[in-house]
Amino acid sequence: MSTLRQQFITDDHGKKVAVLLPIQEYKKILDELEEIEDIILYDEAKAGNGPSIPIDEAFKMIEAKRRKKA
Repeated sequence: MSTLRQQFITDDHGKKVAVLLPIQEYKKILDELEEIEDIILYDEAKAGNGPSIPIDEAFKMIEAKRRKKA
């Protein structure tokens, strides 16, 4: 993993309360999280004992689940 270029915002006591990232690094993090989510969903599907479904239908279900979280 690459080194993040980050800056912190602190309160009056020096406690970190927020972080600033370059937009490209933020987008990369979001892409990586989405890929991890896909892997988790795949692993859950493989572990289940349910019947198999066509790939197109599976992608539709994944996208619907993702939209509910957003």
